Amino acid sequence: MAKLTVEDLKKIKEEYKAKTALREEGAFRAKVTVHMGTCGLAAGAREIMNVILEELEKNGAADVAVSTSGCAGLCSREPMITVQILDEPPVKYCDLNEEKTRKIVIEHILGGRVVEDLALVRGCETSY
Repeated sequence: MAKLTVEDLKKIKEEYKAKTALREEGAFRAKVTVHMGTCGLAAGAREIMNVILEELEKNGAADVAVSTSGCAGLCSREPMITVQILDEPPVKYCDLNEEKTRKIVIEHILGGRVVEDLALVRGCETSY
């Protein structure tokens, strides 16, 4: 393999930034948060993020915001995502892999139906 030049690296960086750009909240009907704390990254959250972005792009879903957060506090259940459809309570999914993530994207994010067998919890957490 040929050595990479600085220009090659800049191009790769720009392509990656464009591919994984986090969309600003606003006129989106859904929001997906990928929990990417150290535990999530170690469990494969980056791959989960890539699957989500790939599926959304493949299906032309420009109305879904994708963002990241730190640890959700359930390190043993990583990788995790939270899906929130407009005017519906958020749903946390855990113990994800590529196959489960694709199912969630197709059925919940694009189709609007919660994948009950993969969901950990529905609703907001509160602190007291």
